Amino acid sequence: MPEPVKKTVSAFTKKPKTTEVTAGNTAVFEAETEKSGIKVKWQRAGTEITESEKYVIKAEGNKHSLTINNVGKEDDVTYAVIAGSSKVKFELKVKEAEKSETITPAEAAPAPAASESPAPPAESSQNTEVSSAETQPEEPLDPIGLFVARPQDGEVTVGGNITFTAKVAGESLLKKPSVKWFKGKWMDLGSKVGQHLQLHDSYDRNTKVYTFEMEIIEANMTFAGGYRCEVSTKDKFDSSNFSLTVNEAPASGDLDIRAAFRRTTEGHDDGAEFNFSSLLKKRDSFLRPSNRGEGKSESQSDVDVWDILRKAPPTEYEKIAFQYGITDLRGMLKRLKRIKKEEKKSTAFLKKLDPAYQVDKGQKIKLMVEVANPDADVKWLKNGQEIQVSGSKYIFEAVGNKRILTINHCSLADDAAYECVVGDEKSFTELFVKEPPILITHPLEDQMVMVGERVEFECEVSEEGATVKWEKDGIELTREETFKYRFKKDGKKQYLIINESTKEDSGHYTVKTNGGVSVAELIVQEKKLEVYQSIADLTVKARDQAVFKCEVSDENVKGIWLKNGKEVIPDERIKISHIGRIHKLTIEDVTPEDEADYSFIPQGFAYNLSAKLQFLEVKIDFVPREEPPKIHLDCLGQSPDTIVVVAGNKLRLDVPVSGDPTPTVIWQKVNKRNDLLRNNDDSMTPSENSSDLNTDNKLLVESEGRVRVEMHEDHCVFIIEGAEKEDEGVYRVILKNPVGEDKADITVKVIDVPDPPEAPTISNIGEDYCTVHWQPPKYDGGQPVLGYILERKKKKSYRWMRLNFDLLKELTYEAKRMIEGVVYEMRIYAVNSIGMSRPSPASQPFLPIAPPSEPTHFTVEDVSDSTVSLKWRPPERIGAGGLDGYMVEYCKDGSTEWIPALPGLTERTSALIKDLVTGDKLYFRIKAVNLAGESAAATIKEPVTVQEILQRPKFWLPRHLRQTLVKKVGETINIVIPFQGKPRPKITWLKDGQSLDSKDVGIRNSSTDTILFIRKAELHHSGAYEVTLQIENMSDKVTITIQIIDKPGPPQNIKLVDVWGFNAALEWTPPQDDGNAQILGYTVQKADKKTMEWYTVFDHYRRTNCIVSDLIMGNEYFFRIFSENLCGLSESAATTKNPAHIQKTGTTYKPPCYKEHDFSEAPKFTHPLVNRSVIAGYNTTLSCAVRGIPKPKIFWFKNKMDLSGDAKYRMFSKQGVLTLEIRKPTPFDGGIYTCKAVNECGEAEIECRLDVRAPQ
Repeated sequence: MPEPVKKTVSAFTKKPKTTEVTAGNTAVFEAETEKSGIKVKWQRAGTEITESEKYVIKAEGNKHSLTINNVGKEDDVTYAVIAGSSKVKFELKVKEAEKSETITPAEAAPAPAASESPAPPAESSQNTEVSSAETQPEEPLDPIGLFVARPQDGEVTVGGNITFTAKVAGESLLKKPSVKWFKGKWMDLGSKVGQHLQLHDSYDRNTKVYTFEMEIIEANMTFAGGYRCEVSTKDKFDSSNFSLTVNEAPASGDLDIRAAFRRTTEGHDDGAEFNFSSLLKKRDSFLRPSNRGEGKSESQSDVDVWDILRKAPPTEYEKIAFQYGITDLRGMLKRLKRIKKEEKKSTAFLKKLDPAYQVDKGQKIKLMVEVANPDADVKWLKNGQEIQVSGSKYIFEAVGNKRILTINHCSLADDAAYECVVGDEKSFTELFVKEPPILITHPLEDQMVMVGERVEFECEVSEEGATVKWEKDGIELTREETFKYRFKKDGKKQYLIINESTKEDSGHYTVKTNGGVSVAELIVQEKKLEVYQSIADLTVKARDQAVFKCEVSDENVKGIWLKNGKEVIPDERIKISHIGRIHKLTIEDVTPEDEADYSFIPQGFAYNLSAKLQFLEVKIDFVPREEPPKIHLDCLGQSPDTIVVVAGNKLRLDVPVSGDPTPTVIWQKVNKRNDLLRNNDDSMTPSENSSDLNTDNKLLVESEGRVRVEMHEDHCVFIIEGAEKEDEGVYRVILKNPVGEDKADITVKVIDVPDPPEAPTISNIGEDYCTVHWQPPKYDGGQPVLGYILERKKKKSYRWMRLNFDLLKELTYEAKRMIEGVVYEMRIYAVNSIGMSRPSPASQPFLPIAPPSEPTHFTVEDVSDSTVSLKWRPPERIGAGGLDGYMVEYCKDGSTEWIPALPGLTERTSALIKDLVTGDKLYFRIKAVNLAGESAAATIKEPVTVQEILQRPKFWLPRHLRQTLVKKVGETINIVIPFQGKPRPKITWLKDGQSLDSKDVGIRNSSTDTILFIRKAELHHSGAYEVTLQIENMSDKVTITIQIIDKPGPPQNIKLVDVWGFNAALEWTPPQDDGNAQILGYTVQKADKKTMEWYTVFDHYRRTNCIVSDLIMGNEYFFRIFSENLCGLSESAATTKNPAHIQKTGTTYKPPCYKEHDFSEAPKFTHPLVNRSVIAGYNTTLSCAVRGIPKPKIFWFKNKMDLSGDAKYRMFSKQGVLTLEIRKPTPFDGGIYTCKAVNECGEAEIECRLDVRAPQ
């Protein structure tokens, strides 16, 4: 049972109250705390008050006061005083002085925000401003977090404007807070500011409030969705979510477009752009032109002015506007310009990016565009920044006209806006990275509580701080003003708390995540008290002890004891105790005054348990010296033949006796055989009876354990401590003295709660119900069974929930409101007048399930002479029982017998029924089957005739195969040609009139298409492929031409024909191997003999001779030529054997001979590596400088391990400066890094230490 909620105790003994003060006077608020020394804070409109001339704060012991001097209208707000966790709010109401008859503008209260900047009328604009201050001009009295006013949800029509406003209190801030606006989860709108989005901020020095606005201009349908505003300072953070709904613009109907551009007297600015949605809404309010204009408009209302303007030259625009009465020419031209822009098609892109893509976290995504120019260069941008090649994260591909960007291992950082840029044109898209689903690892459990008790539902999810959705009977729960529902997160645990439950809270509660659902039932029952044991009448002798005891079902229930209607006050002799469910009233040393009616009344319940205490006064009369023994049972005032005692209770029986001399008392328990003999033979003599008792009955001796006899002078006491079922029977008391003897039989009956019934059985299991059966208990406890209580629980739970509040009289019960697919158990209690039995063993676990719904879209796909092909779709509702398969049956026309069409069940959604008789007319039906049984049948309404339908063979040749198919060597060829024809046609493939080699070319045929497959294309695969479709004497034939191309060979016979001046003439012949494609041109390159670095002179050159000009005097040149076809340049080039020497003109100079200087130098580091300490997660670099001739080869090592093959590291070398970039280092990347430079003259090393710190 949930613990009761503890009520919070206020720290204040005296609270300040709302006060009304005249303007200019002084207001004093006083408060007293329970303890002295408690720190007290005063607040004004949610902001802490600091002491000044205006505000005087005093604290003396536990008394605190706030004095406000010179009260003004601006002080008419809500105040609060805070002590510890207690907060008391109160108001100061300021009324104006009676003497002042007029109010100056300075004295007047500030007008609401709406009056300061009145919204434009609906006739002229559709702008909307959304702010939390629309209905409350003043700031909220108790702000939450940093916000004074949060942005609220908004709604706008397509083309309209809307403004969202957020206000932040700046009184306690040292500098301006940072505010960010987001759309969805990650998209930062700061980078989207432009034509449709504007961000504004301002600061009011009087109120010390920052105002931030987000204005959306000309909204369209894609702007709809969820938004978020985040505000942060140095040590605080807060966020607020809101949503925007964009509605479609209403239909224009028969409104004349020209009327939208006619001037009205409603104050439109000349340069303003009209909002067509609002104009259409207000079409009846437009001012009509003069009568002449009206007549003209009506007569020409059917003219399409936009069509005329689109076709007309710009010089005719004014003439057309004047002709059709359009006076707002500027607005019309803006609209026309926008229409023309929309009609413009992209020249750079054949296919642009989709508007948005979605990918699961950790997966890869491909963004692909098709460009018009296959040689065009493209740039890929992410949030406006160009994406650079970095490891394996981004892969750029160019395949023909396609440009592909592959993003591997997508993370939340990749959730951004992407652009593909070709020249001046761009293609935009957004990538949304979907996080993995959140699973429910520990489901909710059913609960049953009493009205007013606290309810706490708990579940556990797979991710900390996850967002979940709570529902009650399918309706989402929200945090209400009364805080009826509280939602709490603690790590992975999620809580739903109901502080005080009511009957209306009963129902099914659901917690949902994006990866799972859990349902639990809450039953709230009225407080009902059951009396397990009532108090009983007592007869007690003087100075004995009297104990009244009762037992109720709720151990928390308290009560009072009454004596003749007056409350019993405990003292030294009278004790009242309450232990668990048992309440006792004990009276020691009973006196005659204690004889009365005693009652116990439970608090809060209409019960009155009553019993009577009788005082036994033993009177001893004078008797002769010799008196036979006598048992005075009738003096008890009740029939003593049968005494009933509840099992576990104490039985005390006082039996008064008399006789002189004092008789001997013998107690015996009569066994059943003697009892029967005594009943059947009433004429037994006392001696015979006594003989039987001595031989067969059990003697009870004084102080013999739990069952004992206490002897006194004038009475004897028979006591049974903690009565048990074995104590039940007939007890005989015998008195003997010399004068005679007396005897009496007393029957003791022990009653108890029933034995637990046997485990119940479950039958008739449905979707959310079942029938429970059980048998009565073998032993009813000596009292008739009044009814039964049924409980159930989920198999994996430990909480049992009661199903009935009134006792069940029958031995069956239909349990309802169960959750399909959840395993349950049942158990039963038997109840008699004594109490409730122990629970029965749990029933066998059972699963409430229901059959699925019928399959959908059941149709006949194909028919032949002996087969029928069927197909269908899965049922709309499958349920928790899953789907075992489908059962297909058919029935002949005119018969009612359904025959299984397939052996057993099929899991597929199609079936081929074979071995049917040609000409039969058959009906078909299908049923879905699961654990719960069969679904309703889906039947084909009309009978199907089993007969082949002859269909002429025909190829449906795809468009791209109607021309020559060009493929490169090594590429895969996969040609699919669909066709029609019934019965199944014969297909023949030929190449150049010859059959195909099955080892080289793969052919695969089906009933609807034929496929030719070549894994690696070779040149010999080129040719004409002929495929023939044959059905009896009908046929169809198509021819496909395949051309396999390869790179060409180099040109032949290259010659240096002539050299003159600064020119050289070359000749060559075409290559011997053209790669099975036309030679498109040649690439000519030159190289200076000194450097042998090649430079392109001509590319795509079509002739077989050329003249290379602009050569440098005195240099010698070699030339080489590549050939080119569709596959590209040849692998090798033809090179001139001898160089072309460009002679100097004039006197020949013979240079002197100098000994060549050896510039060789071993590597030497001119700038060392420096030890660094960096933060994990941020890219870092290590740099140094080296020199050496020839240029040294560089190696990088970490802890003596070579880093050249690791994608995490990037190495750069520029002008002798060496850089090692480490991408997003972790603490494991720390260590000793070494740079090694090696050339033929030697080597050099340098090292440094890198420490990587975890972020604080």
